[in-house]
Amino acid sequence: MTDAYTPEILPSHRGLYYGGAWHDSATGVRDTILNPATGETLAEVGTAGRADVDAAVAVARRGYLEWRDVAPLERARILKEIAAIIRRNGDELALIDAANCGNPYGEMKNDSVVAAAQMEFFAGLVTEMKGDTIPMGPDRVNMSVREPLGVVARILAFNHPLMFCGGKMGAPLAAGNAVIVKPPVQAPLSALRLAELIHGLLPAGVFSVLPGGSEAGAALAGHPGIAKVTLIGSVGAGRAVMREASDTLKPVLLELGGKNALIGYPDSDPDRLANAIVAGMNFGWCGQSCGSTSRAFLHDDIHDAVVSRLERAVERFKPGLPTDPATTMGALVSRDHFDRVMGYIASAKDEGAQVVTGGHAITEMPLAKGCFVAPTIFSEVTPEMRVAREEIFGPVLVLRRWSDETAMLDEVNGLDVGLTASIWSRDLATAHRAANRVEAGFVWINEVGRHFLGAPFGGYKQSGLGREEGIGELIAFTQEKNIHINLGGQ
Repeated sequence: MTDAYTPEILPSHRGLYYGGAWHDSATGVRDTILNPATGETLAEVGTAGRADVDAAVAVARRGYLEWRDVAPLERARILKEIAAIIRRNGDELALIDAANCGNPYGEMKNDSVVAAAQMEFFAGLVTEMKGDTIPMGPDRVNMSVREPLGVVARILAFNHPLMFCGGKMGAPLAAGNAVIVKPPVQAPLSALRLAELIHGLLPAGVFSVLPGGSEAGAALAGHPGIAKVTLIGSVGAGRAVMREASDTLKPVLLELGGKNALIGYPDSDPDRLANAIVAGMNFGWCGQSCGSTSRAFLHDDIHDAVVSRLERAVERFKPGLPTDPATTMGALVSRDHFDRVMGYIASAKDEGAQVVTGGHAITEMPLAKGCFVAPTIFSEVTPEMRVAREEIFGPVLVLRRWSDETAMLDEVNGLDVGLTASIWSRDLATAHRAANRVEAGFVWINEVGRHFLGAPFGGYKQSGLGREEGIGELIAFTQEKNIHINLGGQ
């Protein structure tokens, strides 16, 4: 293996970034940031508390008052410059994420491309924040305009640290807001490095990075100076954010978890379906994706043929050091999460599920000290098993056999989450009817895993509130004002 990582690429600043400057945390508390693949310490990073949030929000408000008055096309120009910086430094940022969150360098390189593309996309939409005119007669003009909200907070997940930081600040900045980012407590280093790279491009206070844990997240969600809070995370974290936000009646945007279904109809090609099942599980980043299709429902007629192909299909995912460019599957983000995933694997075995492949940790050198789990697929799973009902957020896929379509769709829809679904059939009418009946916010037909810039992404039920990645995300960071003008004089 060739490890491309060197400590010199890590950010030189390890504190809090707000008001266009670096600060130590008010409490002096620092978190130890680890490499989950090796167990080594990468950095000691400042941890924001409530006093730090207060200070950051105050200067962000001043930055917002300046940024909102910058002409939209000038805002767009600056955002495109940020996107160019992300592209130029994509390799470095990818290595930081690989070392910090455990996902493979090859996958993280694409994250920087996606982050830059999202920034460019929203920069191109700055003139689309349009209002309406309402006819009132010859002596009156009635119109609506869209204005930014103010200071918004974005609380991010650990599976795509740079992509979420660089991409998710695009829409609120394009709309004229100031943005405070709370990067994941496990993996804050790429966000700190991005703050170093774009320092000085935005008015002081317009972009802030506050590393920290639940105290910082709660303080941001409940702060009266925060106009909107967003979260990418678990259902439980989403509920906590909503509770904190409720006292100030601020809007929330939540992209939460899922226990997503892939449905194979009897006319599906077994080879294509086996490859789709493996691809949809996102084994490359250890299944640590809210959109992973972690439940595969296979019709009786093709079940055995597909299962016989899965072990071969999964062979291309071999755990390795995330910073090695040749690695195709990385590590889980932390030892705590590793223990949680292994607990699910143990429960599945105890409850009678059969291992198709995997089902164990990787203990051989040079991976023995890391949080590595083999790509795991279970068959003979029943609906009552924990692995069939709960989001694992790890490399664990469960297979379900079906013959009755109505009963199968009832089971697919029987959980309180509904983020994505993937439907496979050569009969477009069959597939489209199933897409209409599946309770999920983002559905693929004969496709899996891909996002499409401009297509709204979000979930049904407890998988979230609101939509991202399209023009609706931009509009969600504005508020509508109505202006009525009497032309007839006083």
